[in-house]
Amino acid sequence: MYGWEMLSFNIHDGFLEAIVRGNRSGLLTASDYNNLCQCENLDDVKMHLTATEYGPYLQNEPSPLHTTTIVEKCTLKLVDEYKHMLCQATEPLSTFLQYITYGHMIDNVVLIVTGTLHERDVNELLEKCHPLGMFDSIASLAVAQNMRELYRLVLVDTPLAPYFSECITSEDLDDMNIEIMRNTLYKAYLEDFYKFCQKLGGATAEIMCDLLSFEADRRAVNITINSIGTELTRDDRRRLYSNFGLLYPYGHEELAVCEDVDQVRGAMEKYPPYQSIFAKISYGESQMLDKAFYEEEVRRLCLSFEQQFHYAVFFAYIRLREQEIRNLMWISECVAQNQKNRVHDSVVFMF
Repeated sequence: MYGWEMLSFNIHDGFLEAIVRGNRSGLLTASDYNNLCQCENLDDVKMHLTATEYGPYLQNEPSPLHTTTIVEKCTLKLVDEYKHMLCQATEPLSTFLQYITYGHMIDNVVLIVTGTLHERDVNELLEKCHPLGMFDSIASLAVAQNMRELYRLVLVDTPLAPYFSECITSEDLDDMNIEIMRNTLYKAYLEDFYKFCQKLGGATAEIMCDLLSFEADRRAVNITINSIGTELTRDDRRRLYSNFGLLYPYGHEELAVCEDVDQVRGAMEKYPPYQSIFAKISYGESQMLDKAFYEEEVRRLCLSFEQQFHYAVFFAYIRLREQEIRNLMWISECVAQNQKNRVHDSVVFMF
């Protein structure tokens, strides 16, 4: 089917592609970020944002503002745009759009279960959940005492059910098992999304498989670094890596035996796309790795808009908006805490 999308794509999906490309033009530019970084307080941040597409969501907010309010309202705009696209979409685009939210569903499930273990109030936890990952029975997660109960009572009717069935290996929930559960769920989700995109074929498969491979490789690196010095064995670590991506399978074998960050760097430098990422980071600066990965992800997401007649633009737009919200949260926190010298540390410019 590759190369022939232009014959039929616009029949069902042309309108929504036009919408998402129009929305993309509303993303904040480098000059917007430079102006935001010079703000003296959160009211200045709000004043600048009211001149952007976030204006209708922030203009009626009273002073004093809080960072959480800004992030919440900006996220609300993203959710409204997503719901509008989902309402207009037909198959297979509607299924594709739903896949984009499964990652947030996994994060919400882990948040609720972790909070329940520490006896936190369920309503307080629900407020912290990402709105794109909400589902009807999420509040019932708090009643589960073990993995099987969690699956049988709550998750069996959600899109996560086929992924979750792979995680039922331990009867008791504890912090370590929950992190393993999160990463196992993500592995199953990414592999399923990858297969779905391959089935769609054409430019969608080409671009999305590249983006998902990058996501899988980034997760493999993060799992390796975060598990250094823990009880996780090499085999456990290997089982959490996705079965696709540039690092699969030989890079995974090397990452599984790494015992410090420098060994991870040595393994990754054999792969040119990741060699450039690690080249930006000095030895001992592993905390800057996240920003380097985000910058590479944003570069790839922006490139997906260069081609037409494919679904990857929807995935790219949602991810770019989420990165924009992370940028705004960091800037707002730096302004609120009077740490303006650090304001550029974690901002990832897009256009």
